[in-house]
Amino acid sequence: MSYAYLFKYIIIGDTGVGKSCVLSQFIEKKFKEKHDVTIGVEFGARMLSIDNKNIKLQIWDTAGQESFRSITRSYYRSAAGALLVYDITRRESFQHLSRWLDEAKQNGNPQLSFILIGNKCDLENQRQVTYEEGQEFARQNDLYFLEVSAKTAYNVEEAFKQTAKMIYEKINTGQINPGQENFGVKIGNENTNIHQNTANININTNNNKKKTSQGYCC
Repeated sequence: MSYAYLFKYIIIGDTGVGKSCVLSQFIEKKFKEKHDVTIGVEFGARMLSIDNKNIKLQIWDTAGQESFRSITRSYYRSAAGALLVYDITRRESFQHLSRWLDEAKQNGNPQLSFILIGNKCDLENQRQVTYEEGQEFARQNDLYFLEVSAKTAYNVEEAFKQTAKMIYEKINTGQINPGQENFGVKIGNENTNIHQNTANININTNNNKKKTSQGYCC
């Protein structure tokens, strides 16, 4: 299938927070109860539509273990979007967010778009991190924030789509030149000359005016 742009994503966070399950739910529309620990980096791809334009996502699911950090760092530079994931039932994973965010900012390009994801919101009775704490961390660091459930698929599609909208808006406003692949964006065969005409692209970014989502998982 042809596409207007290709956006590269990276998913980061502690081991066991459900990064691979979030990716599997988005790509395959299914939840894997048991998933092998990611070794190094795993890959997935899917198309979605933003304002009637086909966008292809290339998504790199990274290992959370310290022993693989040197491998995963090399993927930051070529990413346009970063999904920063923690587990709402494991406070330790939330406490490590600042370290992950700092590493991404140090190794990524200056226009890297972030979204903060609190996974496993279906396990409300095991919650160790409140929604408000996640929202406050997002506010302090200027991040879009959603709680999701890889198991029920709640907000999973929205997380990937909102990240794409942020990247698309940066193309529209000239913050990202899609002709330069070091921003993690590639021009597709639908718009081979789009980099000469970015000022004329209209996108609906009404949902992006606020960085933090007011939704929650019931």
